[in-house]
Amino acid sequence: MESTSDHAYQIKRHWSISLMGPFSEQKQFERAAAIKRLLDNNPQIDDLYRGMWENKLRGLAKNETEYNYRVKTIYSQMKRGPVIQYEGGKYV
Repeated sequence: MESTSDHAYQIKRHWSISLMGPFSEQKQFERAAAIKRLLDNNPQIDDLYRGMWENKLRGLAKNETEYNYRVKTIYSQMKRGPVIQYEGGKYV
């Protein structure tokens, strides 16, 4: 049976791959198409939100170099929290 820590690792790995996987022109095209569809199908959308989604559309990485730079920037700024040790019913 899989341990809890192994299961947690698999979930974390799944989400990190899902959120920032390798660059894919197809995936970027799908993202752009989804945003365009959202904007086209919701003409009543508030101008603030329309502007936000238009910025997201313009901001999609257009090549692998740009995408990898963003991934590196995001992950290099992440900080690990302190490790909390728990022994015998109390925090150490």
